[in-house]
Amino acid sequence: MRRIVIDMQNSLFADAIVQTLQKFDPDFDLYLSDFPDNTLEVCQMVNANILVMEVRSFSPWKLDERMSLKSSVKSELPDCKIVLIVDENSEKKTAEKIRQAKKDGLIDQFIYGSVSAAYLAAIIDTL
Repeated sequence: MRRIVIDMQNSLFADAIVQTLQKFDPDFDLYLSDFPDNTLEVCQMVNANILVMEVRSFSPWKLDERMSLKSSVKSELPDCKIVLIVDENSEKKTAEKIRQAKKDGLIDQFIYGSVSAAYLAAIIDTL
């Protein structure tokens, strides 16, 4: 069973991700972090295997804040995979920076907000 923590600003999108992942694989154990300040604690509490975070252009969901949170999680849970989700249409510059972070090996995966639910679930499954 893989434990997945989801930290999203958009609660409708977060709920949709939870439903999609539950349908894809009932062995996914899913947890929502209600705010970025709580995410590290949730990850530690459940011994997260994967952390999925939405990146936006405003605090506390900015890329630099997410990368700082990623570092904190990795220091406590070095095997936890980090996945960033970004809306590549409304956040074009941020999407470019996230793509570069993946190329640089700073994150394990990134997903554009426009991908299908099935593709998102398949990407999470490969981690």
